[in-house]
Amino acid sequence: MLHPEMLGEHESIVALRALIARIAASPVRQVLIYGETGTGKGLVARLLHRLSARAKCGFVDVNCAAIPVALIESELFGHERGAFTGAAVAKPGLIEAADGGTLFLDEIRDMDPLLQAKLLTLLDTQRFRRVGAVKSTGVDVRFVAATNRILLAEVAAGRFRDDLYWRLQVVPVNIPPLRARGDDVLLLAEAFMALHGGRCGRALRGLEPTAAQAFRRYSWPGNVRELENLIERIAILESEDRVLMRHLPDRLVREVEGRAPAPVIGAEGEGAGHLPLHLSFHDGTEAFQRSLIAAALKEADGRQGRAAVRLRLSRHALRHQMMKLGMAV
Repeated sequence: MLHPEMLGEHESIVALRALIARIAASPVRQVLIYGETGTGKGLVARLLHRLSARAKCGFVDVNCAAIPVALIESELFGHERGAFTGAAVAKPGLIEAADGGTLFLDEIRDMDPLLQAKLLTLLDTQRFRRVGAVKSTGVDVRFVAATNRILLAEVAAGRFRDDLYWRLQVVPVNIPPLRARGDDVLLLAEAFMALHGGRCGRALRGLEPTAAQAFRRYSWPGNVRELENLIERIAILESEDRVLMRHLPDRLVREVEGRAPAPVIGAEGEGAGHLPLHLSFHDGTEAFQRSLIAAALKEADGRQGRAAVRLRLSRHALRHQMMKLGMAV
């Protein structure tokens, strides 16, 4: 059974599920997941592992931003006895723990530059040395990295190694933001109501019409995680059997009552040329950019290379802009 976060009928999430299944069945060893905070990058990594032949071995999750720089090398690569003060016994690292399985490197952008170099060698050779070791050790690991930033921009700014970027960028996976998934927000809300209502021993039977409209119009900056947290809070604190407008946080109500959201336009060009005049300048600009890209894609029969030529952009710049605007890539 799919986790509620992977449910959805929007074409972007249907395509994502198909891509995950295809990658899982392949021998590829490097996968790079892009997605805004709260879109489910860790969930996608776990699904890739569960659907693969590696599922019988370990899935090891490493948050590169959470482990102190002084400890992360030892945590990843392990160390030999006496390698440093306090290393009383030899200790295998997380890479060895993932042998035969999957190592998930979340927030890869925050990895220390020196470790980026060591990771590059590991990706190239599938061999590494523990801290303080003389001989190297071989492993069979699939590396799944994730980031909520555009790594190529980090490379240009000198914050991420370009050779490591190209090594990881074998199979990129783009997770669409919730605001780009249309009525999937209602489908997901229903799934989370069943999940958290059941955990709280009560039934949540849906959203009142005004709440459903608000869910459609809200931009969900925290994506699926924000939606689930909201439903869980309602299940715990409220007594009604439906989600009502008065259950919704002020920031959500202020946004949906203060203005209409910028339209999310896919490759079909739906909504192109219709920009609400009451949008803010920022949202109006983004809406115009979506409309322009959608029109170019429609004229190019969905071919991004041709659309990029029409827009006088490189193909990579077009994809970067589409990701920034929350359009399916």
